[in-house]
Parts: sequence; structure tokens; C-alpha cells
Amino acid sequence: MMSEQNTVTHNKATGKPVPDTAPLAESDYAILTRGMSKVFGDKPAVSDLNLSIPKGSIYGFLGPNGCGKSTSIRMLTGLLRPSAGEITVLGETLPGSEEHLRRRIGYMTQKFSLYDNLTVKENLHFVSQIFGLKRKAAKERIDQLLTVYDLTGQHKQMAGSMSGGQKQRLALAAATLHKPELLFLDEPTSAVDPENRREFWERLFDLSNAGTTILVSTHYMDEAERCHGLAILENGIKRADGSPEQLMDNMGAVVIEVSGNDLRNLKNHLTEKEEVISAAQIGTRLRVLVRQELSDPEHWLSQQVGQRQLNRVHPSLEDVFVSCTGGRHVG
Repeated sequence: MMSEQNTVTHNKATGKPVPDTAPLAESDYAILTRGMSKVFGDKPAVSDLNLSIPKGSIYGFLGPNGCGKSTSIRMLTGLLRPSAGEITVLGETLPGSEEHLRRRIGYMTQKFSLYDNLTVKENLHFVSQIFGLKRKAAKERIDQLLTVYDLTGQHKQMAGSMSGGQKQRLALAAATLHKPELLFLDEPTSAVDPENRREFWERLFDLSNAGTTILVSTHYMDEAERCHGLAILENGIKRADGSPEQLMDNMGAVVIEVSGNDLRNLKNHLTEKEEVISAAQIGTRLRVLVRQELSDPEHWLSQQVGQRQLNRVHPSLEDVFVSCTGGRHVG
């Protein structure tokens, strides 16, 4: 089977995807799903999710808590059996290939899952034993990871006494100790500061550049923009899928910023209109998403806002998220 999705290669300087015109074969994908679904009792957690994630890319799940991100990851790692659908991970079919995949994938959970009462080095030695690394190979790999993740000075420190950023680096070291082909990260930066988040993503691009495929779930827009590909999830349903650039370029709405006085009352007035998807105040401006199917969105909005100044701007990923989720989503 051939896919129409283009090959993903990476610009070495920016980390951005560079499209190729050649179609991908099925073997070029790290993850393929068709109709992947999970129901708990009578409540659907994930509904009919189709994914095509190329090898070597960073792919993101973007959505709020409860949208199905963690449930999807648990099915893709073989920890949770789907209610319906087909799943292929690294060429292996799930359910049924969990043991084969165990040594080929890494999984970093949202909550720190290593042992607080073991040192950094003891935790990594324990993980190396789980994956069956020989003593010499384990020592060399652990020493390498302590350097790569800047943990050499903390190798004797108890994990429980580390800062959030240090724990994050230790967890990533543990998840990549056995050099997995595919790495799952479930909201890995939810408990760290912006500087550590930025550094963490630099590590992810290093891994991606070396050939590791990464699936990361997040609710941070700036992190989602760093991904090569992205699925926006809401209530277990995929609302949008593509590169951040594609999603912003193809959003079914026009973004117009309004300047002037009394923006709070204007916001309330506009959000009552069916033609307006959302309106949000940003400093001294009101950012308005107007449905694209209007013949002249700017003219329509000018009639609503009086003498206030209008400025059409490029959509952000947050605009895309707002436009395809909630009760007034596009499409």
C-alpha cells in the first residue's frame, strides 16, 4: 500500500520539515492506525483515529486534558487494548506484538516514574537491567547519557531530591537508554519552567536528527509548533491533522485584529454573531476569528465595529485550535 503523504526530511538549521515529492511506502511509517478506538463502559475515549506518522519525525498530539492523548499513547505502546481498529507500530501489528516491540520503543510518562530513593546512576543501572544490557555496554551507555543530559554532577544524588528539570532529563535518559527506534512522551514538560522546556526540545531534535521517531503529547501551543506533524484532538476525535504550517495556512477562518476603545463590550457583541468563531483580547487589541465563507470578512467586521481600526493578520496555531474545537468549530 502506498500513501499520498509526502516524505518528511528536516532542515538541519531550523529543524523544520522539508517536503519531498516522493510518496511514502507503508514501511516508511513508524505508526499507522485505521479506525483506532477505545470505549470505557459506554463512554468513548478515542473515536476512529487514523494516523500516519513517518519515521524520523516528531509528531504531536495537541489537546486539553481528557481529549484522548494518553489513551491513544497507551494503545500505541501496547499497554491498552483497543476496542476497534487496526494498529501497526514499526511494522508490527497490535495487539499481538507487545513483547517484540518492548525493546524497540521508549515511553516517558507524564508523572516521574523512576525511584526517588535511588540515585541517578542507580536508576539508570536498574533500567539497563530491565532491557538486558550487558554490564560493559550498560556502563558505557550510562556514562554517555550522564554527559549528554548534563547529569554527571548529580550521578550520586537521590532522584527524589532533584529539581523538576533534572528529573525530566533523568527520565528522558532512562527512556532512551536502550536506543529505541520510537519514543513516546506523554506531556513530558508539564512540570518544568520555560527554559528547561526549551532545552528539552533541543534534545528531542537531536534524537530526531539521529533517526528516532517521537510522538509527544502536549497542551502547550509553542511546543506543538515545534512538531513536524500534528493532530488536534477533542473528546477523543481528531479535529485536524498536518504540519503546523499547513494547519495555519488552511484554517477555515480569517484572523482580524481590532484596535480601539471599549473592547470588552465589543467582544461580547461579536461572540453573539454566528459569523464569529471567537474573539479574544490581547493587550489593547481584540483578535477576532471570522468565518472564511463570508464573501468579504473584513467589510462585514467593519460594519460591526464602527470606526475602530482593523488589521488582518496571519493565523497562529492557537487560532487553528480555537477554529477546529468547541461548539463553533470549522469543518
